[in-house]
Amino acid sequence: MGTWQPAVGLLAETARMAATAGAGVLEVLRNAAGPASPQDLLAARTQMALSLGWHIVLACLGVGMPALILLAEWRAIRTGDDAYMRLAHQWATAVGVLFAAGAVSGTILSFELGLLWPAMMGVYGQVIGLPFAAEGVAFFVEAIFLGIYLYSWNHLTPRAHLLAGLPVLLAGTASAFLVVCANAWMNAPVGFTPAGAVVRNVNPWRAMFNPAVPHETLHMIVAAFMVSGFLVAGVYAAGMLRGRTDRYHRLGFLVPFTLAAALTPVQVVVGDWAGREVARLQPAKFAAAEALFQTRAGAPLSIGGIVSGDRLHYSIEVPKMLSFLAKGSFDAVVQGLDRVPRPDRAPVGIVHLAFDLMVAMGFALLALSAWLAWSWWRRRGTPRSPWFLRLAALSGVAAVIAVEAGWTVTEVGRQPWTVYGHMRTFDAVNPAPGLWNGFVVVTLVYLVLTVVTLYVLRLLRRGGQVIAPQEPEPAPGPR
Repeated sequence: MGTWQPAVGLLAETARMAATAGAGVLEVLRNAAGPASPQDLLAARTQMALSLGWHIVLACLGVGMPALILLAEWRAIRTGDDAYMRLAHQWATAVGVLFAAGAVSGTILSFELGLLWPAMMGVYGQVIGLPFAAEGVAFFVEAIFLGIYLYSWNHLTPRAHLLAGLPVLLAGTASAFLVVCANAWMNAPVGFTPAGAVVRNVNPWRAMFNPAVPHETLHMIVAAFMVSGFLVAGVYAAGMLRGRTDRYHRLGFLVPFTLAAALTPVQVVVGDWAGREVARLQPAKFAAAEALFQTRAGAPLSIGGIVSGDRLHYSIEVPKMLSFLAKGSFDAVVQGLDRVPRPDRAPVGIVHLAFDLMVAMGFALLALSAWLAWSWWRRRGTPRSPWFLRLAALSGVAAVIAVEAGWTVTEVGRQPWTVYGHMRTFDAVNPAPGLWNGFVVVTLVYLVLTVVTLYVLRLLRRGGQVIAPQEPEPAPGPR
């Protein structure tokens, strides 16, 4: 423990200095530009939503695909089956490209935190700087070992090469954990004492391991593995629909789909737990997600529906089920939006729609996973119906929609707060003019980044490393 204390002290001191500098810059901006306008806030929110929505997909692949690569390589070593090794080569090449693109989008996000939300970083940077600093270390570990893994296929023994990939998986998972720790703190801020425009008695460790960390981090990490599994499997399912049913493509579908399918019921349980924790820590967000406008004992679960004014129309209600899901009792009282001042309410229509969409996609994937499990139990094979492959080809899209909808609930459901209960989003935004110009520039950057990433993947496919399994099979890679 003593070995870590100097490093922790250095990180805390760096965060404190950054926070002091950020507060000074913010004061200059406010004096020069005056208060932020609603248009500034809209521009900052839109840019952040674009950046997060784009990056989250690559972040999920960065967490989940190393597991698929190592699983395929392990099976190749155990069985001697060359199809597994070819899959490991193909997926590793794709991860190298996607990692580079994710590093760019992650860098953009790190700059946006300071440029778009200087008040939050200026006041609370010293509180929440620790997980960001630690994530930087995890990122470098991941990058270093990914380079070693990619360029040592012919220089290490099979087992040594497999072990060289483990730090990539562990560091990628750690990066996701640390970033979500910071987001969890925004939903359950602890580790400081408010003192006007500054904070006192800062405890970075308590802030990092705040009450929202367990359910948020587990929910996100499981989702990342599901997105990776279903996305990769979806590509191979599309190839199988076009007649590519050889062993290489069957394994390319079954390995990632089986991993994702096994985690889907786990995610349903974790999601139920996360809902209970949100009801306890952020009752206003929970009420918005469920579109519960009146505090009630024996509150019904509302499925679907359209929010208009202070009412939910055309929904399907399951009597008393919301009370049971939130509190474990059919007669428990669940707080509604009537106990939340109107200025403190989130946009209920958006949050409720996103929540229903996330749940719908989750249960659709659960049903598809159960279909595979049933067929494998009965016949030791995949379902014979072409509808299974058609739906499996769309499973990756469904998983991405679920993740995007889940983050919408997390971020929009916290509004109007950036730091829940302490700092409003309007007070955190950069008051300098021209934020819409920044949004246009960032949009163009992401457009170019998308085109370049797809183009490089296409070049790799033409060079013999097949990315899309609809194309002719590649020759076995050297080992």
